[in-house]
Amino acid sequence: GINAEYGGTLQRLPKITGNASLLRELVYTGRYFSAEEAKQLGLVSRVFESEEQLIQGSLELANKISEKSPVAIQGSKRNLLFSRDHSTASSLEYAATWNAATLQTADIMKAISQKNNFDDL
Repeated sequence: GINAEYGGTLQRLPKITGNASLLRELVYTGRYFSAEEAKQLGLVSRVFESEEQLIQGSLELANKISEKSPVAIQGSKRNLLFSRDHSTASSLEYAATWNAATLQTADIMKAISQKNNFDDL
């Protein structure tokens, strides 16, 4: 047979799902599981009823993300990925370095100059 490990999957899934027992079952048996079960395990954030709803929901999410600063999105992505595989202390140091670098971008001045409306609080 073929080992279930490719590209760090077996190292990362327990951290994502928090359910080592079920992961053993899935890995050892190769059992298929539903989209709802994948959502319960934390492998996906949403489940859609149809392909059309999937496409619509995906486009809406992509549009929301695209409205944000590319520097902020990239920094958040890098920090999330780093934190997944490193200690909290290392992750905080990494984030501090990343944040210091972003202070040099035009995005930070744009964000600071934006008028914040807290009247609804």
